[in-house]
Amino acid sequence: MFISKLSLTTFRSYKNLELDFKPGINIFIGKNGEGKTNIVESILYLSFLSSHRVASDQPLVQLGNTAAYIRSTVTNPERDILVELEINSEKSNRAKINQNPTRSQKELFGIVQAIYFSPEDLDLVRGDPSERRRFIDQILILRSPRMAGIISDYERAVRQRNTLLKTRAGFDSLAPWDKQVAEHGGKIISARLKTLKDLMPLFTKIYQDISEEKPASIAYKSSIEEPTDNHENNTIKILERMQSTRSQEIDRGLTLTGPHRDDLVLNLGQHIVKGYASHGESWSIALSLKLATFHLLRNEGLSPILILDDVFSELDEDRRLQLIELAKNAEQTFITVAVENDLPTELHGERYFVKSGVVTQVKK
Repeated sequence: MFISKLSLTTFRSYKNLELDFKPGINIFIGKNGEGKTNIVESILYLSFLSSHRVASDQPLVQLGNTAAYIRSTVTNPERDILVELEINSEKSNRAKINQNPTRSQKELFGIVQAIYFSPEDLDLVRGDPSERRRFIDQILILRSPRMAGIISDYERAVRQRNTLLKTRAGFDSLAPWDKQVAEHGGKIISARLKTLKDLMPLFTKIYQDISEEKPASIAYKSSIEEPTDNHENNTIKILERMQSTRSQEIDRGLTLTGPHRDDLVLNLGQHIVKGYASHGESWSIALSLKLATFHLLRNEGLSPILILDDVFSELDEDRRLQLIELAKNAEQTFITVAVENDLPTELHGERYFVKSGVVTQVKK
């Protein structure tokens, strides 16, 4: 799978942009603020229907407009798929697949699959649990697009339940939302544990190849005791804990049990990485998580697009070599760099210069 055409209209800094791509490596060169990251952001938006840079869609729509448009032709061995997404600042987004309107933009999940690595990925190691939850949930969606609907339904149920808790609602009002939170939450925890089980050996091996000093591992920290990959058991445990913490939840107006309260605990040897690891070790952990994700998907017959956004200037030689090898092996890779000198000499591909929102392809 690769993107052969990309069109942006009133998206971020681009009033109109049309680009044709080939498989292999595509490199965008431009100083910070010139618009190169906006291009890869649009590809990621097609993958996850959210921005990795901002919490809302409003900043994606160019000032003076009410909507932004991303159009992409995704080329597969069997056929081409035209994906069109209308991002609205004041109403629900709309989508089309092969010019046919979809009932929900969620039908786009699974068409464009991308893995992204940037300096902000240090937040996976040093940031809040929400960063690590988003990381694992994105893998769930890449592996099984139907999980996007389950996660969305779960988040909506938690919001509704929190609203009722703030009003000190009675048992009868909370009961249906208890059930929804528990059922969807049980499935999410189960899927996370299954994915973590598959990801762990890849992560451990990759980190060992990068840094031989200490073994790295991941543990799942849950708000329920002894979660398993059996979603029905998880559901029962969530309901039981809701009952035992009901008074606390009403006092705080928050749902205190479920996957939105969970975390991935990253370890180096006997120590928790957060607050312990050096800058270099933190980079190695973040890089190993992303490399492991790529190999996990490849092992399952998928061919995710690889996006490397301004990372080469941040990495030492050993870590650069890991990414170079990955970039060469991916079916399609998008790379952004501030200056050409940041680009490893071993990487060759189509080059584009980006300046003030204008993209110019370098003719060979």
